[in-house]
This record gives sequence, C-alpha cells and structure tokens, in this order.
Amino acid sequence: MSSRSVPLSWLCDMDGVLVHGGVAVPGAARFVESLASAGRDLLVLTNNSLYTPRDLAARLAAAGLEIPVESLWTSALATARFLHTQRPGGTAFVIGEAGLTTALHDAGYVLTDKDPDYVVLGETHSYSFSAITKAIRLVSAGARFIATNPDPIGPSAEGILPATGAVAALITHATGVEPYFVGKPNPLMMREGLNVLGAHSESAVMVGDRMDTDVVSGIEAGLETVLVLSGVTAAGDVERFPYRPTRVVGSVADLVAELDELAAR
Repeated sequence: MSSRSVPLSWLCDMDGVLVHGGVAVPGAARFVESLASAGRDLLVLTNNSLYTPRDLAARLAAAGLEIPVESLWTSALATARFLHTQRPGGTAFVIGEAGLTTALHDAGYVLTDKDPDYVVLGETHSYSFSAITKAIRLVSAGARFIATNPDPIGPSAEGILPATGAVAALITHATGVEPYFVGKPNPLMMREGLNVLGAHSESAVMVGDRMDTDVVSGIEAGLETVLVLSGVTAAGDVERFPYRPTRVVGSVADLVAELDELAAR
C-alpha cells in the first residue's frame, strides 16, 4: 500500500504477529507506536478466549507492548456480543475460563446447567470429562451449540494442546450437532471488530500470520489484508491457497517506515 492509501483502521492478530510465546516479535513495539503517531486506530484480535482484555493487556505490557484494554477484541467478547444480539438476557452452560464467563456475564447472560438456551464452548486450562458429558446431554436435549473458535490445537511450552475445535468435534460426534463458530475465520469477528472501532471495511486492513483464518476472514469482511511471515504461514505456502492477501511482508517491523513517513507529514 502506498502512503496515500495507508488504511485508517488496523485490525491485527496477536499470536505470531505481535508476540510469540509471551515474547514480543522484533519491531512490534515500534509498529504499535508508529500506528499511534500516524493517527491510525488499532484493534488487536485473538481467537483465544481464556483471558479477559485486562489480563491480555497486562500480558502484552510484560512483553513490552502497551496496548489499552479497549483495543483488545477476543473471540469471547465476539461470542458474547453475538449471543446478546441473538437472544438478549439468555442462559448458557459454559465450558471455558474467565475470559468467556466474564464476557457473557457482562452481556447480561445467566450461566446455568438447567435447560440453558446455549451450550458455549471455549478454551480452558483443563477440559473436564463431566463438563463435556453435561454439554453433550444438553445439546442432545435441544440446547443450541456455540463455540468461540474452530482452532483444533493450541501451543504450550511442552508442545501442542487440544483446543476448542478438537473438543467441539468430540461433542459433534456424540450428538450429530455442529456448533456455530464465532471466531476467525468467521468474518463476523472482523465485522464486530469494525463496529467496535466505528470503522468501515473500505478504510481498514487485517494483519495476520495465517492464511486460513486471518487472511480469509479479512477478505470475506471486505478488508485489505497483510500476511506477515513471522508466525504460522510460510512464504512457500501462500500459493497453495485459492485466495491471496493484498500484501506479504516479513513482519510488522516492515510496516513501520511507511507509517513513520505518514506521521511526519
């Protein structure tokens, strides 16, 4: 993109783009600072539903990235907003952590295992067999099935871990009911993010490290897309997909110069 067309609003994935395992990607702090100096809005998106925005802001600050709470958009927040628009003041049986339960409480939802409107599945530090069994029975009895994101695995210091998509598949196999996934690659998460910013897709860009979630959801939401090669998707993988990002760069550090040029004008 040329300096004359640098988007007004930037939606940016977190893991693999700004941080790696709790450590900032080189140049990420300057990228965040340059966006602010250029007067560009930033919203950081993550499919991770474990943490509240306040928790995430503290974790990012520990990595040297100062991002305000209101600039963080999680799949848990997107799920809570979606359910509020669908069935305000509803009830849900939830498998998840504080990021998800807090978002649903704040949206006016009552959490219960007694004939809930929804079964809502998100990440948790320990998937309980009894909780999964309860979810299967409730979905079989007619509860609507929602999941925060389709990611089948997640990272840890010891290796990969089963994530929401894998557990959702277990519940689906037992019940025959597919969940509605709110997080990326559902473009709904992008559109809700734009609403949070008060932005329009024509003047916004999505920056991500995955072709199959970040880039495709950005394209489907009508945004420009920037793929960074600092995370999951490698340069040689791009041509395997039937769609292309607007631009491919090594990392967000490669975007700093044009943002600084814009700020200097």
